[in-house]
Amino acid sequence: MTPRADPLTVEVVDLIGTVVARYHEEYEHAASQHSLTGAQARVLGLLSVEPLPMRKIAQRLKCEPSNITGIVDRLESRGLVERRPDPADRRVKLAAPTAEGRRTAERLRGSLHFAREPLSHLTVTERTLLKELLQRMLGTAPE
Repeated sequence: MTPRADPLTVEVVDLIGTVVARYHEEYEHAASQHSLTGAQARVLGLLSVEPLPMRKIAQRLKCEPSNITGIVDRLESRGLVERRPDPADRRVKLAAPTAEGRRTAERLRGSLHFAREPLSHLTVTERTLLKELLQRMLGTAPE
């Protein structure tokens, strides 16, 4: 028999689900304002941090590499992404944002108000604690 979750845990899980749903809703809306799908916007956002091979993009977004190839093809046809050889292994191609791709990713990030506005009501200490708790939940907390 599975142990029953306590009411506080159930409430926290429901709140996390609501936050995630609202974030995705706003992200899709923001992406559409830049004539991107949500998936294209997520790929462009990842690439604006660092160029990546298709395999790593797929791993980070938890999807099939063939899906990423199609997304990168569409971003490349719009001049937002380019493929280039990996300096560490010239057999591997990296997807990297163009200058216009970086500007678009920055505008997209700037148009995500849902996450910023509620967080602005928290103190620096509260935001720091929230960040640390989320990192612990994800197993990415610095040691």
